[in-house]
Amino acid sequence: MSEEVINKIKVTIDGVTIEVKPGISIVEAAREIGGPSVPPTMCYYSKLEGSGGRCRTCLVEVSKGSEKDPRPMPKLVPACRTQVMDGMEVKVITSPKVVEAVQGVTELLLINHPLDCPVCDQAGECKLQDLAYEHGLERTRSEFPRRTFQPDDLGPYIKLNMNRCILCARCILVANQLTDQRNQGILFRGDHAEISTYLNKAITNDFSGNVIDVCPVGALTDRTARFKSRVWFTEPVNATCKCEKCSGKAVLWVKGNEIIRVTARKDQYNEVEEFICNECRFERKDLNDWTIEGPTPINKHSVISVNQYELPLPKNDPHYKLKNNNIKTIE
Repeated sequence: MSEEVINKIKVTIDGVTIEVKPGISIVEAAREIGGPSVPPTMCYYSKLEGSGGRCRTCLVEVSKGSEKDPRPMPKLVPACRTQVMDGMEVKVITSPKVVEAVQGVTELLLINHPLDCPVCDQAGECKLQDLAYEHGLERTRSEFPRRTFQPDDLGPYIKLNMNRCILCARCILVANQLTDQRNQGILFRGDHAEISTYLNKAITNDFSGNVIDVCPVGALTDRTARFKSRVWFTEPVNATCKCEKCSGKAVLWVKGNEIIRVTARKDQYNEVEEFICNECRFERKDLNDWTIEGPTPINKHSVISVNQYELPLPKNDPHYKLKNNNIKTIE
């Protein structure tokens, strides 16, 4: 038996026991199990150091601390910031306390969030939209007016709508860890806190467009694709190009033979696998610039999966038509 197997610890989540490496968070352990026991995350991002602990949507109940100390934790804990211990028992969907807490957090996130899903470019891919569908109330109980912010100009590529922001700080972390110089940050405090740049300075770094991909809501969107199409009317396909700045692996969102937008490839938890540069994202909007690999795997429960489509390629090449005209879906 290898040392790696010996060093693994046992964790039970919603009655399912799994062996994991010590030191990982409850969220990562739950993701190894998969299914509905995976806590929702709005600020945690496994690819970014220091993420998590801000939104509190991943609260879980630890009914048993460990084999050495079996006492339950007195309060609900954020799964993204709590490390697993040997013998730990965690409740997610099986805990009424957790369900009630997530409903409360969802209501808090929606207090100031505008009801503009019909015009938001993030609709159909928005994690807050999914959270509101599962745990949101029919109407708000807040009697106070929603907070509003004046629009900021971040340059020709990125549109910031601060009214939708939930202050997850993902965009700041990705700018810190991926770019040479960060221009944006969180200004002010409390209900006046906002994402902005110093003196409305434009964000022009070669990898600045990745803040769009990490944003869980529609606060940061692609200006080159703004209001061009709803996401379920486009056809996502994996494609590659020759690029000296990044891997060149991306997802093309195509309508007909027109590339509406380009995004980085994401895993099943909507986290970027490899970040791409601004040239690939904003400037390569011609199908001839890309080598098409095939349809992008889409969750079968997503609104995007209802759109059946053909592989977009130049009109003079009829041999790449997808058989059965079906989108590739995943469970």
